[in-house]
Amino acid sequence: METFDAIYQRRSIKHFDPEHKLTQDEETKLLKAAIQAPTRFNIQHWRFVVVRDSERRAKIRKEFGNDQAQMTDASLLIIMTADTKAWTKNPERYWVNAPKEVAELLVGWMAPFHEGRDWLQRDEAQRSIGMAMQTLMLAAKAMGYDSCPMIGYDIEAVAKLINLPDDHVMGAMLAIGKKTKDSWPKPGQLPLSEVVFENGF
Repeated sequence: METFDAIYQRRSIKHFDPEHKLTQDEETKLLKAAIQAPTRFNIQHWRFVVVRDSERRAKIRKEFGNDQAQMTDASLLIIMTADTKAWTKNPERYWVNAPKEVAELLVGWMAPFHEGRDWLQRDEAQRSIGMAMQTLMLAAKAMGYDSCPMIGYDIEAVAKLINLPDDHVMGAMLAIGKKTKDSWPKPGQLPLSEVVFENGF
């Protein structure tokens, strides 16, 4: 599928075939695409929690997820998280293939950029989650699958369920699979005249 077709055809699908399974190769292909998403300083701080256990998925749906069917019925359920302290964890590994002088320069910038700015660490983590999630959704569409990003769940309860480390943050969940029902027509996009500004507001 062409890139622009995937962009325009991607929709948030609520109805998935619960019998359909992705192959291991398909899942790997999706996740390898996801980690091509950009991150500042190439920190790659997203962490993808793939929820395979059917009982755990059912618990998330019934107890924490407002009974959203896609949580159990989609072929793949991924909880998007990120490590806000990834910049402190052997950062040289993010630039292992770069020229030595470039690697040293950028690794040296990481601490001054992040230190003492917890709000920025969290913002960067969420930005990275968003870019990886969009990459996943477009990759899924290009492969003939559909997806649904979800933030309508009890974030604190699910964080506890998956043993989220203290230095990580939760993002949205993403369901991916084979749809059984089309979504309604797009509700409407704002015109560019309302959202695009030149040189300031």
